[in-house]
Amino acid sequence: MNKKLSLIIITSIIILSSFFIIITNKKESKYSNTYYNLGTINEITLYNVKKNDGDRILKKCESILMDIDNKMSCQISNSEISKINENAGKNYVQLSDDTYYVIKESINFSSISNDTFDISIGPIIDLWGIGADNAKVPTEKEIKEKISLVNYKDILFDDDTKSIKLAKKNMKIDLGGIAKGYAADKIYKYLKEDEKLDSALINLGGNIYALGTKENSQPFSIGIQDPTKVRGNSIGNIKVTNKSVVTSGIYERYLEQNNKIYHHMLDPHTGYPFDNNLSSVTIVSDKSIICDALSTTAFGLGIKDGLKLVENLDGVDAIFITKDKNIYLSHNLKDKFNLTDNSFTIVNN
Repeated sequence: MNKKLSLIIITSIIILSSFFIIITNKKESKYSNTYYNLGTINEITLYNVKKNDGDRILKKCESILMDIDNKMSCQISNSEISKINENAGKNYVQLSDDTYYVIKESINFSSISNDTFDISIGPIIDLWGIGADNAKVPTEKEIKEKISLVNYKDILFDDDTKSIKLAKKNMKIDLGGIAKGYAADKIYKYLKEDEKLDSALINLGGNIYALGTKENSQPFSIGIQDPTKVRGNSIGNIKVTNKSVVTSGIYERYLEQNNKIYHHMLDPHTGYPFDNNLSSVTIVSDKSIICDALSTTAFGLGIKDGLKLVENLDGVDAIFITKDKNIYLSHNLKDKFNLTDNSFTIVNN
């Protein structure tokens, strides 16, 4: 009996030890770090990597973020974007491949959206200051003065030298609506192609890129934010693999004055926040730069024109949520979106 009991105890210890090793190894294979760049909090999580590799890879991810921030931020005085703005109406500024490419892509989004996406909206963004300590509702006169400076067609290119000049003095470009998407794409490419990772989650201030599958070989489940509640509350989810998911909504940054809310997505045609019945738009694509630019663009276009634009683009899908809690889905998402909050209604369109 004692021998039998001893054997059971020894066997149990071996099983428990093995279980502990499995759990420990699984825990050690997941590495995550948080950074503050591009004006937001960013988190990158790696799965199925060794400790030394995890630390090294995350440091490289941080360097990619810092490099793009240092090139494309309006808030950094010596960035390439700041140099362009300082030389507005004066000189061409030679740029890195990264910045030149992002500005060129911005022009493409402007051209397909009836100018709804326009990176030359910088003077209007500064005027409102939404999200900053000096936020205010500008006067009609102030908006009229600044809106004359907003026109992406006044961004001049020299492809031979990869240089850019703003045609008018006091013009200002702002890449806040597209730079995070480009950064997510660049990190995704590095993790997938250079490091050969098969599982990672990139979250750049809510710009999500899911690389591969989770540890259990299942797709990542990405929650769609409830636009009526604080961040972290979802109304449903979609399962994705090697896809980016980006949402723009009126709940993210706003200014409240005299019981009226002014959100941060500004119309380059009027100088005021886009005024329609939408509360958020989510874009799904295999390119985060597309998701980033189109989430704001489709919001500005509204449900009818926004959906039309999305449906005409290959590999792009969208979720439109209205203020009265109706949900409109692009064709390919109709069977992929899982609604979990019954106070919202999916509308067949």
